[in-house]
Amino acid sequence: MNLSLLILIPALTLLGILLAPAKIARAIALGGSFAQLGLALGMLFAYMGLHDASHLAFEETHVWFAQWNINYHIGVDAISIAMILLTSVVLVAGVLVSWNIENKTKEFFFLLVMLATGAFGFFISQDLFTQFFFFELAVIPKFLLIAIWGSGKKEYAAMKLVLMLMGGSSLVLIGILGFYFYSSQAGTPSFDLTALSHLSLTHEQQMFLFPMLFAGFAVLSAMFPFHTWAPDGHSSAPTAASMFLAGISMKLGGYGCLRVAVYLLPDAARAYSPYIITLACIGILYGAFVTLKQSDIKLMNAYSSVSHCGFVVLGIAMFTRTAMTGAVLQMISHGVMTALFFAVIGMIYERSHTRIGSEMGGLFKVMPFLGAVFIIAGLTSLGLPGFSGFVAEMTVFVGSFQNADLFHRMATIIATASIVVTAVYILRAVGTTLWGPIKKAEFEKLTDATWNEKLAAGMLVASIVILGTMPLWLSDMIGKTTEVLFGNVIK
Repeated sequence: MNLSLLILIPALTLLGILLAPAKIARAIALGGSFAQLGLALGMLFAYMGLHDASHLAFEETHVWFAQWNINYHIGVDAISIAMILLTSVVLVAGVLVSWNIENKTKEFFFLLVMLATGAFGFFISQDLFTQFFFFELAVIPKFLLIAIWGSGKKEYAAMKLVLMLMGGSSLVLIGILGFYFYSSQAGTPSFDLTALSHLSLTHEQQMFLFPMLFAGFAVLSAMFPFHTWAPDGHSSAPTAASMFLAGISMKLGGYGCLRVAVYLLPDAARAYSPYIITLACIGILYGAFVTLKQSDIKLMNAYSSVSHCGFVVLGIAMFTRTAMTGAVLQMISHGVMTALFFAVIGMIYERSHTRIGSEMGGLFKVMPFLGAVFIIAGLTSLGLPGFSGFVAEMTVFVGSFQNADLFHRMATIIATASIVVTAVYILRAVGTTLWGPIKKAEFEKLTDATWNEKLAAGMLVASIVILGTMPLWLSDMIGKTTEVLFGNVIK
């Protein structure tokens, strides 16, 4: 399996979009995204067929900048494969949902595929410099997608998002350069993740570097109090960009917190864990209660994402195999669920031209397919058994409660209580939007989903159901990697 294809296919897709007429740009984007999905599935099956699927696989190393010991070092484990598969599914769905984009069509699909390219490169990189390069590659597409094709206060939202993410990136860069400096003192300067994991840092050095890396990545994962860019950015972005921002970009932050900060600095991670758990619990409850106050259903989902991503941070900081496996499952589940939610909200908005729940009502009568998808997304969000949200959140809760001390168990109970609040705002949103009488006469003429919208929603719903009903193949695979990578920090 040649991992470089994960970068080459999007690069060729971008080239094709640039050279092709605007009329077929969307077809090229769709073809490239399906090819990427096929490659991701092939990589998954190849990885599952390995005799030892707990270590880094399909590695490639090529010298990039020899004088600074920067290499193009790529490889995957179960966690990164899960993230790549998630990215592929959301990319295909995002292209399908955006099929009717008429304003600057080529530019839109070019930026959307470039955004995905940065995510693919980030998840396969095993060199911190290369990883940071792909981490930053996606910043400009995010800004342009919101500022040009967004709605509401789109310029404000785009600028706020970029400034906050650049602030987080600055912290990550300081942490990366700190590792390079400390490794040079030890003999050979390096950005290589595997080499740096064997670097013997003092307690003081770890305590200095960990906040830089963890907080820097936590900005992108919208951890409290670094979350304020997310509601504005998600609610102002066009539908596909909202799907990608919440479904994938926020997962880059969670992945970086886990796979870089905790992996390289286990002693500091343990020392800082009570503070991380406290902030995660605050973010979970804060996001849930603020979501209760939202009348805009897109803004509701944006704040809900802040709450749900808190489960990722909570699972990471609990440092049990089950909880950390649950954190990865939550990243995947939330990525698919929130992409589906933003997709169906965007579809409803295109027809009704409103996102205010109280202005709707009775929409299930005129758009039963979209109504059913809306309900499925909501039930996944509140953790109904049979859907991916239940499996992911329960894994986090069970793993968290395995810590026998009062602090960790109280934190688990507090986080679990947010489920009640989630049920309130989800059921209320479903009721006001879909049930009751149709409030406006023009709503009686609204159409249901088109072929491309049905295909996009169907892919995401299928992913939710597969993860919800058959999770063991994925959780076992992730658990093996978790045990190998974080065996020195797991309790």
